[in-house]
Amino acid sequence: MKKYLAEFIGTFWLVLGGCGSAVLAAAFPEVGIGLLGVSLAFGLTVLTMAFAIGHISGCHLNPAVSVGLLLGGRFPASDLVPYIIAQVAGGIAAGGVLFVIASGQAGFDVSAGFASNGFGDHSPGGYSLTAALVCEVVMTAIFLVVILGATDGRAPAGLAPIAIGLCLTLIHLISIPVTNTSVNPARSTGVAVFVGDWATAQLWLFWIAPIIGAAIGALIYKVIGSED
Repeated sequence: MKKYLAEFIGTFWLVLGGCGSAVLAAAFPEVGIGLLGVSLAFGLTVLTMAFAIGHISGCHLNPAVSVGLLLGGRFPASDLVPYIIAQVAGGIAAGGVLFVIASGQAGFDVSAGFASNGFGDHSPGGYSLTAALVCEVVMTAIFLVVILGATDGRAPAGLAPIAIGLCLTLIHLISIPVTNTSVNPARSTGVAVFVGDWATAQLWLFWIAPIIGAAIGALIYKVIGSED
């Protein structure tokens, strides 16, 4: 149970830190952290938790990552469902805490988005469903390549959290305008359930696309990372 609890806590921190920065600090008057700050916040949540719980659970914090690691031969199938349950529960718990905090400000309106992921009218830049699908698949695929490569026994020891955290930061810098960046079904679910309406109606994409991307990334690394 310790590894499942670690995944719950880690995903809680990812959603609270990443989405919390977007909801509470991104556009704060005069000192808002903006897109760069939100991108860095997501990367820092993974970096810090990788050092904190990586030795306990592997620090997946993401159902797509768990699927990708399974397909990459790095994770047992017996743990997949419990990991996903723990990750989604952690994301929703963080969404609940963030909702309580954000509701403390007069004029708060959860329907404005609450850091939810979306496409079409709900994409920050108005990007289409096709653009959102391609973006999420490609970004997650590269994320898995970096994760599998950085945690390979042949990679420099002890530096994986830094590479993975910076990769997630870069992913957000690229794709926040397109989908508000998911690459993580638990992150998307954690806030979408509080918005309801369009956010839950579009949530399917942010489960399917990251998982497809993770599978592609695992396949790519099997090809390029195999020891011939």
